[in-house]
Amino acid sequence: MEHFDASLSTYFRALLGPRDNRVKGWFLLDNYIPTLICSIVYLLVVWLGPKYMKNRQAFSFRGILVLYNLGLTLLSLYMFCELVTGVWEGRYNFFCQGTRSAGESDMKIIHVLWWYYFSKLIEFMDTFFFILRKNNHQVTVLHVYHHASMLNIWWFVMNWVPCGHSYFGATLNSFIHVLMYSYYGLSSVPSMRPYLWWKKYITQGQLLQFVLTIIQTSCGVIWPCSFPLGWLYFQIGYMISLIVLFTNFYIQTYNKKGTSRRREPLKDHQNGAVAAVNGHADSFSPLGNHVKPRKQRKD
Repeated sequence: MEHFDASLSTYFRALLGPRDNRVKGWFLLDNYIPTLICSIVYLLVVWLGPKYMKNRQAFSFRGILVLYNLGLTLLSLYMFCELVTGVWEGRYNFFCQGTRSAGESDMKIIHVLWWYYFSKLIEFMDTFFFILRKNNHQVTVLHVYHHASMLNIWWFVMNWVPCGHSYFGATLNSFIHVLMYSYYGLSSVPSMRPYLWWKKYITQGQLLQFVLTIIQTSCGVIWPCSFPLGWLYFQIGYMISLIVLFTNFYIQTYNKKGTSRRREPLKDHQNGAVAAVNGHADSFSPLGNHVKPRKQRKD
């Protein structure tokens, strides 16, 4: 295992250059293997979990979900506030910001972005809860791609560009997650579901986030600074992939749902509430086996 890690480190160094020594010794950042193993375990659970739960009773987790979503809401709010204040104190340049130009403010950003990286590991629980509750229709290609890729991408970000121009997407995403996880937490309480009307606008906010990130990242390409251009090109490409997937999600969830509601109002009234519980719908075919319809749980 040590030989494999040394080989990976040599390859990464040749491809990306020397790592940022400010994060040396930080939890999970010294070598890539733990992040890789977590990602492989995640994908195995996505594949095997629905098979394991196929003939078992779904779990409820109502109380746990409230606490889990409350915790992620507060963590996202903390990260958003700290990133905004760090950027303000460091007088970050919107158009392009290097990774070694703001002194102590850079270190503040690095510490917050480590929590942002670690939060991507915590968010694997989103998928595990879906599987254990037998909401397999919510474990879509978009959902798995987004969760599995973000943890790995941010391991590389934290090791090579842990501050500077990297702040913008994480700041916007933290704000969106405040809205999203507060929605999830409230939707875990059955009596609150009739009053939750902003699910559609969360998806619109996510799409706006990706567009704004592309604009801000493109500024660093047009007016370059000491921030590596390769990372900017990668981020633009990744944001485009998310725009494509989330746009498809939006069309499948809201445009088609609106048409089906007009055509089959009774059917939608009977079944629509289940799909909206956790803020996900069938953007692509679910991963794993289709589950036979089951009676709705009485929480």
